Formats: sequence, C-alpha cells, structure tokens
Amino acid sequence: MKLLLKLLRVIYVVYAAIIFLGIMFLILPPIFLASLLGKEKGGNIIFYFLRFWAHAWFPLVGMRVTKEHLCKEGNEPCIFVVNHRSYLDAAIAVKVMRLPFRPLGKVEMSKIPFFGFIYKNSVVPVDRSNAPARAKSVREMMSMLKAGISVLMFPEGTTNETEAPLRPFHNGAFRMAIEMQIPLKPVLYVDAGDRFPAGGLMKLNPGKCRVVFLDPIPVDGLTLDDINTLKQRVYDVMDTELRKRRKYPTLEVTR
Repeated sequence: MKLLLKLLRVIYVVYAAIIFLGIMFLILPPIFLASLLGKEKGGNIIFYFLRFWAHAWFPLVGMRVTKEHLCKEGNEPCIFVVNHRSYLDAAIAVKVMRLPFRPLGKVEMSKIPFFGFIYKNSVVPVDRSNAPARAKSVREMMSMLKAGISVLMFPEGTTNETEAPLRPFHNGAFRMAIEMQIPLKPVLYVDAGDRFPAGGLMKLNPGKCRVVFLDPIPVDGLTLDDINTLKQRVYDVMDTELRKRRKYPTLEVTR
C-alpha cells in the first residue's frame, strides 16, 4: 500500500508540474510583449495573464481555493500583509487578490530560467543582503502605492516552518504604512502549508486552500514611534484568527 501511495504521489507531482510549465510557456510570449510597456502599465497587464495561470492551474491539480471576507472589499490602494507558509503563497495571491497589486519577492527567484523572467516583471524584487538594494525596493513599492497599485508583503520575512501560527514580524510593512499613511490589510493563508509543506516538491498534494481577508487596520495619525504597537496589533489579530481556524501547539514563538 505504501508503495502504491508513493507511486500515486509521484504521478500527481509530475502531472502538476507539467500543467504548471505548460501554462507558463503558453503565457510567456504575451508577458514578454507586456513587459515592454514598463513596470506599471506592463506589470498590470502581466497580472491578468498570471491570474489566468492561477485560475487554470489550481482546479486542474485538485486544489480548491476559497475566499472569506470579514470586511468589505475596497478600491483604495493598501498594503496587504500575509502570513507566509508555503511556496504556493505567491500563486494563491495572484488568484485571490484584487488587481492591481505587486508582491515583494526574493531576488533569487528571478534567476530561474523562463520563470525568472515572469517573476522579475511581476514583483518588486528585494535583495535582503544588500542595504542599497533594500532601499531601492522600498522606493519602488512606494512608487507603486502612489500610482494606486497595492503592494503585498510577508511581514515574517521568510517561510514559517515552525509549529506556531506566525513567526516574528519585521518592521518594513508597518514603517511604510505609517510613512505613507496607507492602511494595512491582513490576509490569512490558512492551508497553504498543508498543500505544499517544506521538504521538497514531492510534498505537494491536493486539497483545500482557505484565504481569509480581515478588517483593514488604519494608520491615521500614527508616527514611527508607533511601529511596535502597530506591529503587535496586526500580529495579534492574525494570530487570533488563525487559531480559530486550525489547531496549533500552545507554545508560541517568542516575539
């Protein structure tokens, strides 16, 4: 039985990879043409092709992505702050977020052949090891917000592979929200870590992917002295809502 299950897993992963790559190469030519229109206009067009990719791939591989809104959707630009559990998170974002938006992403991903071209034209890349590069990424995100384009950030900074709901948050998203007086919108990816847990491609599996949009958190009148208070408030809201939807060990990561 174990051998049969292992064989089925291999077949599933190979199938999912073929579908993923097939759609990618299908949309690569129009994405190349859209990239010639610049970061803002071209980037917005690219996201419609990425959305097609996500809307096709998830159901074809047996992953049911659902959205739950605990608030009304708005049209004003905001800073989405999302928990980071899986390499699926970026694809889920493309499927469920309202357009236009730009995620902050690791610059290393842009080195992947073919996929890297799409990646660097659809995210704000950041090299966390390089201070000037980080500053440039911040300026680019601020430019997007001024143009009415929302940004998406993972405040944990990296994939959470612990048993706690969240890792400690970094200051970046909260500093930007205060400096630009733009609200934060917490979003929860409840099951992404189950669908594609750490440990390699062979861990990929079908099932539900719940996404929960929480109430926006305004920053009107806050100053940089309030960063830690704001960060703690967002952390507590996201931690509480995640614990309502799945079980975690009682021991928490020290913040």
